[in-house]
Amino acid sequence: MCLAVPGKLVRIEGDVGFVEFAGAERRIGLALLPEVNPGDWVLVHAGFAIQRMDESQAAESMRLVNELFDSGEPGKENG
Repeated sequence: MCLAVPGKLVRIEGDVGFVEFAGAERRIGLALLPEVNPGDWVLVHAGFAIQRMDESQAAESMRLVNELFDSGEPGKENG
C-alpha cells in the first residue's frame, strides 16, 4: 500500500525541505513543488512534497490515517 502523509514545512534549504511529522523532523525533496514556503502544509509521498494543502485538510487526512491504523484492518499487527 502506498501512503502519502501530511506534514508542516518548517524550513527550506535549496530544493530540500524539512517537514514536521508528529513532532519528528524529516528531510524531503521539493523538486515537484518548488513554490512552497515554511509554514505550509504539504502532502509527502516517497520523500517528496507532492501537494500543498491547508491545515484543515492535513488534520482530516491524519484523522483518517489514524482511524485506519486503529481499526484492526488486515496488515496491522495486533500484539
